[in-house]
Amino acid sequence: MNDNLKILVVDDEETIRNIFKEYLELKGRYTVLTAGDGIEALDIIEREEIDCCFTDLYMPRLDGIELVKRIHLYDNTIPVVVMTGYPSVDIAVDTLRNGIVDFLIKPVRVDQVPLIIDRIMRERALFADNVLLKKEMEKTRRLVEINEELQEKIRDLETVNKILQGLNHATSSKDLFDMLVALSGNVSSCDEAHFCLLDHEIGEPAIITSFFRKRDKASAELGPRETEIIEKVKKDGVPLIVKENNGRAGIIAVPLKIRDNTFGILLNLIRGHDQRFYEKDLYLLNFLVEKSSSLVENLALYENLHENLFSTLYAFVETIEARDPYTKQHSARVTDYAVKIAQIAGCTEEEIETLNISGNLHDIGKIGIPDNILLKPGKLTDHEFEIIKRHPSIGGNILGHFDMWSKEQEIVKHHHERWDGRGYPDGLKGEEIPFLSRIISVADVYDALTSDRSYRKKLPEQTAVGMIRENSGLQFDAKIVEAFMEVYERGIFKTDQPCS
Repeated sequence: MNDNLKILVVDDEETIRNIFKEYLELKGRYTVLTAGDGIEALDIIEREEIDCCFTDLYMPRLDGIELVKRIHLYDNTIPVVVMTGYPSVDIAVDTLRNGIVDFLIKPVRVDQVPLIIDRIMRERALFADNVLLKKEMEKTRRLVEINEELQEKIRDLETVNKILQGLNHATSSKDLFDMLVALSGNVSSCDEAHFCLLDHEIGEPAIITSFFRKRDKASAELGPRETEIIEKVKKDGVPLIVKENNGRAGIIAVPLKIRDNTFGILLNLIRGHDQRFYEKDLYLLNFLVEKSSSLVENLALYENLHENLFSTLYAFVETIEARDPYTKQHSARVTDYAVKIAQIAGCTEEEIETLNISGNLHDIGKIGIPDNILLKPGKLTDHEFEIIKRHPSIGGNILGHFDMWSKEQEIVKHHHERWDGRGYPDGLKGEEIPFLSRIISVADVYDALTSDRSYRKKLPEQTAVGMIRENSGLQFDAKIVEAFMEVYERGIFKTDQPCS
């Protein structure tokens, strides 16, 4: 652990300098010096022994890249991290070319800065040790090799950085792991790649996704050798490149860490004898895994929040349905019918996931409807019906408080609109109505007609189907009705069966 480190923060924004200073000095391990531009920073470096420097890229008088060049002319052992709000491949390449150890994208997560400093200090210590241990000729030779490798890495990173942009489109942990192994196949010469999840309870690694260069030789199984390597990387927590009996490096294993704990391992394998891994492959794969690790944690937090929030809101729906024994499990059945219609209609997995949430929560707005109206056994008055008609808007407003569910908000709000424009709350017409709202509309009416209600007994299935067919192009989208009819005629759902 590094204590009493002097950190120099260079930024023309005083707020950013103050945030770094207050946060790091509160840790008690750092002394933070600040400068408003490169000229001030050079004055400080000449007076003080700086352990690490964080600098903005664009500043008046002397920008970040020029500052780094002058720092390295003065002392090339001072590690420098660049911060920028305008990331690009060109910037990444330029920073590496000028010996910058890392770059951060603004707004910077200041809680991650101590971890970055620790990593940089470890790397700096290793570098210093190597310099002291090697002879002058060996140092010169190695520095030439490192420079050549760096130039090659720059060329590779230009491609990798473009590919890594795809990671930001991952909407779930599964998507991210799939992209991770696919990208590892793109940046290395591996025959196959696997992401293995480490089960800390039973100690057995489990492959959750794989990449194969030749699909006809695909076999997602771990042999004793691979399992042994995974266990070593799990124990040591560092990337590993392994040579086979022929002397060629044929295995790379890289740990994916979350908060210093090894969560999983990316395993890349070469099965043939005409290829091998190089140090650059280890570097690129480690770079890829490091960039993925923070995304994994963010997605896990998001998915946990999403799941907990949905569970809470669905508990409200169950409370509403429990008030009326006739509508128990109505939302679950509507969702089941809607998903089956959507599958026939050719909806994507993302649309079906959206439908799962919207269907289960489509009546959450009824929490705002008084019991004497919601549970009334007889016919509603005009005034009472106007109150009932508020529930889609109430439901939409509830979901509107959560940015992650903007699509679901619109679907819930408009599930009582009609194709002919005579629905509510906004009187939308035809394709103005969200597509998934049109699906829920058919599923909702079908379940209402074939279920007992406080004001009437359920209708026979054939009668309900006939009523939906008659309202095709009037109340309902004809294409949705067509998909509904196909589902019904195939016997894919039955209303006399309990909904799973």
